[in-house]
Amino acid sequence: MKTSKLFALLPEYVCTPDGMSIDKDGSLILACPNYADPSMPGCILKIDKNKNITKWVDVPTREDTGLACPMGIEFGPDGDLYICDNQGWSGAEKLQFKGRILRLKIENGKVVKTTVVADGMEHPNGMRIRGKHIYVTQSMLSKVKDPSGLLVSCVYRFHLEDENIQITNTLEDKNILTTFLTYNKDCQYGVDGIEFDRNGDLLIGNFGDGAVYRIKFNGDGSVRENKIWAQDPSQLQTTDGMIMDDDGNLYIADFSANAVGKIYPDGRVERIAQSPDSDGFNGELDQPGEPIIWNGKLIISCFDLVTGPDKINTKHELPATLAELDI
Repeated sequence: MKTSKLFALLPEYVCTPDGMSIDKDGSLILACPNYADPSMPGCILKIDKNKNITKWVDVPTREDTGLACPMGIEFGPDGDLYICDNQGWSGAEKLQFKGRILRLKIENGKVVKTTVVADGMEHPNGMRIRGKHIYVTQSMLSKVKDPSGLLVSCVYRFHLEDENIQITNTLEDKNILTTFLTYNKDCQYGVDGIEFDRNGDLLIGNFGDGAVYRIKFNGDGSVRENKIWAQDPSQLQTTDGMIMDDDGNLYIADFSANAVGKIYPDGRVERIAQSPDSDGFNGELDQPGEPIIWNGKLIISCFDLVTGPDKINTKHELPATLAELDI
């Protein structure tokens, strides 16, 4: 297996890094929800080609909570930054249905316009933009009770120009594209990672099951098929963020196993790197949350916060880190 290296120790105003994207100038953009210390504002970092790290902006907070918790991020075609503001991630009851999809227009390091695309979401997590639409994984739909008793989660689809859509987190929401069940009763956490393949099919990772689903569309954009494409528990335990390379290989942050998985175009799953419990300061995979390909390397954000019997990670340490892998 490959050995990860340290890409960066992050500044003192970051305690929990997560989603990433690349701007028009080729800089790496990093979302930091900072769940480990809510007194730290949720912010967006910019890392230039020389690995200089600066705070780009603090994400505008929600008025009634005073928080912003940016996870998945993606640039729209006009350069605006779309954000999954996952306020409910901590599980705090007062934050449960306070999640938002935000659209930020940023000029000269300042947010000059904030648009709330959707509001009232329970657990918006990962994001991709394709054509005129935003696709968002919502890892929990706790209001929806399946007869099996298993967790329901879903993918929402919004138009780039949508504003102030009020989400009910029920099957009445017209923006729900498709739903999922998580069968692993020991890890009831739903869809998370999201990516499009070269054919325009949507790939969705069901975190608790370690499974990647492939969604095929009809010509009108409706779902024609939603089936498991790849799953191998011996090689991939959980599916957090994911990114596809130009050859059709999918790289996945295996959050619980401190690992990175690779799914080949034929659906074969291989664990390509794994780290023991550590502080990550030497580049270990310290609870990897999101991978991205940047300047020929796989850069991985290390969430380093969640513990439990199915997690290799045992505690949170600072400074927060990014790791890198050769691909």
